[in-house]
Amino acid sequence: MTYKPALLFLLVLTGIPRLLHAQKIVNLQCEHLVNPLGIDNKTPRFSWILDDPKTGAVQTSYRIIVAKETGEEVWNSGVIASGDNLVTYKGNALEPFTKYAWSVTLMGNDRRPYPASPAAFFETGMMQQANWQGGWISDGSDIQRKPAPYFRKAFLLKKPVKTARIYIAAAGLYELSLNAAKVGDHRLDPMYTRFDRRNLYITYDVSQQLQQGQNVIGVLLGNGWYNHQSTAVWYFDKAPWRNRPAFCLDLRVRYTDGSEEIISTDRSWKTALSPVIFNSIYTGEHYDARLEIPGWNQPGFDDSKWNTATDRAAPSQLIAAQALHPIRDVENITPVDLKKFNDTNYVFNLGRNISGVSEISVSGAAGTVIRLIHSERLHASGHTDLSNIDVHYRPTDDSDPFQTDIFILKGKGTEIFKPRFNYKGFQYVEVISNKPVELSKSSLRAWFMHSDVPRAGTIETGAPLINKIWQATNHSYLSNLFGYPTDCPQREKNGWTGDAVIALETGLYNFDGITVYEKWLADHRDEQQPNGVLPAIIPTSGWGYQWANGPDWTSTIAIIPWTLYQFYGDSKPLADNYENIKSYVNHIAALYPGGLTTWGLGDWVPVKSKSPVELTSSLYYYKDVTILAKTAALFNRKEDATRYQVLAEKIKNAINGKYLNTKTGIYGSGLQTEQSTPVYWGVVPETMKALVVANLAKKVKEDGVQLDVGILGAKAVLNVLSENGYADLAYQLAARNTYPSWGWWIENGATTLYENWKVDARNDASLNHIMFGDIGAWLYKALGGIFPDPEHPGFSNILLKPNFVKGLNTFRATYNSARGPILSSWEKQGEQLRYTCRVPANSRATFFIPTPWQPQKGFRMPGIQNKNGSYTLPSGTHTILLNEKY
Repeated sequence: MTYKPALLFLLVLTGIPRLLHAQKIVNLQCEHLVNPLGIDNKTPRFSWILDDPKTGAVQTSYRIIVAKETGEEVWNSGVIASGDNLVTYKGNALEPFTKYAWSVTLMGNDRRPYPASPAAFFETGMMQQANWQGGWISDGSDIQRKPAPYFRKAFLLKKPVKTARIYIAAAGLYELSLNAAKVGDHRLDPMYTRFDRRNLYITYDVSQQLQQGQNVIGVLLGNGWYNHQSTAVWYFDKAPWRNRPAFCLDLRVRYTDGSEEIISTDRSWKTALSPVIFNSIYTGEHYDARLEIPGWNQPGFDDSKWNTATDRAAPSQLIAAQALHPIRDVENITPVDLKKFNDTNYVFNLGRNISGVSEISVSGAAGTVIRLIHSERLHASGHTDLSNIDVHYRPTDDSDPFQTDIFILKGKGTEIFKPRFNYKGFQYVEVISNKPVELSKSSLRAWFMHSDVPRAGTIETGAPLINKIWQATNHSYLSNLFGYPTDCPQREKNGWTGDAVIALETGLYNFDGITVYEKWLADHRDEQQPNGVLPAIIPTSGWGYQWANGPDWTSTIAIIPWTLYQFYGDSKPLADNYENIKSYVNHIAALYPGGLTTWGLGDWVPVKSKSPVELTSSLYYYKDVTILAKTAALFNRKEDATRYQVLAEKIKNAINGKYLNTKTGIYGSGLQTEQSTPVYWGVVPETMKALVVANLAKKVKEDGVQLDVGILGAKAVLNVLSENGYADLAYQLAARNTYPSWGWWIENGATTLYENWKVDARNDASLNHIMFGDIGAWLYKALGGIFPDPEHPGFSNILLKPNFVKGLNTFRATYNSARGPILSSWEKQGEQLRYTCRVPANSRATFFIPTPWQPQKGFRMPGIQNKNGSYTLPSGTHTILLNEKY
């Protein structure tokens, strides 16, 4: 059944008929978000998934209809003969502040239409800078002033409200309230950007929070990365944008009679200092409950003694919509243990390492000072030990202790404190008070905070250690996702490019993170120098352009959009960053005309052997140029495609000419990183590949079947072995529980991944790092065999190349791809194996039977056998019975 556009909103408002409860079109998204508010993209992307378990189900055509709330149709795509499920809007110009409904109808391969999808929505935001009515305001204080400012605006609504939206942009962080109730469930908004080049605004639906009569908007402003008052080696306190926090807000009210009213920021807003007497995104938050102002954000409050807000220039010329999954309090964690030293000193143990904040409930005398110290480990004495994570902090005095919140009680019953403008990385919380307080395990709880990206994949195996490694990897990945990927949630919180590119596939297999990566790529564009150079950390105040960058790190500009294209079939990230990739590649080519580059950090934190920087950086350079050539071909830029393909061949030949011994198949001195990375990045001549990989396997065995790599080698070695006939050996490395290995960390109590193979390392000793996190993707690829097909991106064709490794009897991977859920599962019983896969509707798979397995006698393989021995499987669920062949 299909519906005319004029009925689209009526169906939503009155309830979609029961027959639509069995819909086959699901997961409708606009800009990779479900029913987003306040988008600025003039040509948004629509996507959906066909949910049809029938074998061979395929979408043969689609039709999209988009309509305004009035029912006026703005785009009817017509029937398009295509299996695409990601389509860009091509209708009439979208208007700002407008709600649109859209629906899609699909035709199946049986020439019958599927029921029309339920109506989905998107709502435009400002669309252009000129539509802002409010001005930027602050409290005018000096950047060194520590207390955070309150702002309030009282206003009167005389008519019934139909809809209302708040649009708010801030330089710094904010907490927004309406009539004393917090607006939304986001944390740490807006996301961190290069504040003098781009600022983000968020849209909230506050239709139900307004009331006829008196209303009050309340805003509390925090420093965030904008006014960084803490001092550390990266000099964020000297950022060129640094200033007292400011914000801009428009409340647009639409009344039931059709009229509109806008309440905006201007000098009529009132401001005063809040009980948040200090806040730092890097160190902690200090709160003096004695300074609370009851009713400050409620109607009827007397603000006659408050100051008038001051006007400020906008921090940048670009105020853009924040279109990504927000940071939230995702999980509440209660302590597993409490140690009481005395009535002024307690240590809580959460039982796991997290990113986030703690929340304490306590009663005590007025003026009691509570310190909450957050750490990853304890001294032998049982007290918190921060020595592994405070090494880059450079305090000027003792007023800003690292990873420490300070709460001063007002002395009235049970008081609750939870920081608003900070997060930390920790497992332990030590509470020290200057007066006796009585605490129990229930007095403290913690919140695991991170960008709330939807889960995409799951791994279940018959090996408890592998399951724990997968879980620890995911915990570290999420602990380092705060609107941009970071290295660690405690010592730095920096957007290290190298860490992020290594963990990219782990993130995409496990979580639907494209919105965060698209935002971070915009940060890349903001930070790129005119000559093409990118810094090692993004965003940055200026640190990282002279050291730690180079192709092995800042290849993020090419590898991330290319990988997003592979996983989502979405070429927009490539189009958005094409000129940036080109500029970056051209700069390296100008500096290193011979094809080899020594620019980079190399194989960071190795076990014992360090491979040449020239080799690893040149490999990343080759990958960047290859991506650029392929992207140019994708966009029909023939001259660029030819030019950069020639350059790629030049780099490949230069690498092989210097480092490959064509007689022995040894790269360099034959270290694990030297042998694996050339294979992983595709420079090894096809005729020599088997020999090079055999030498890698030999080297791994000579090293005692243990790793001797840093982060670049760790990404390559497992994948190269498992994809080239040595999956059993790769699994032995992955499943080790002795030093150096991921399992070694787990055996020593890790619930997240570490920065160093040594659990007792003196340097590089964070206990929540993601830079060794590619093993999370390897589980999906090597054991589940789930790969995107480069020739058919977005999993329109799935490559299924599982390995049924020795030592593991059961394995199950699920992945919610851009085409729908994929399953790859196997169970061994002696020499027999049952393999089950699910191929989503509107997709197909190419299944490769791994050596030494073969179909069981009498079993008829599903699908069609190809010339190379693989099988093309249609959509649906397939069970395949195999025997091990000797």
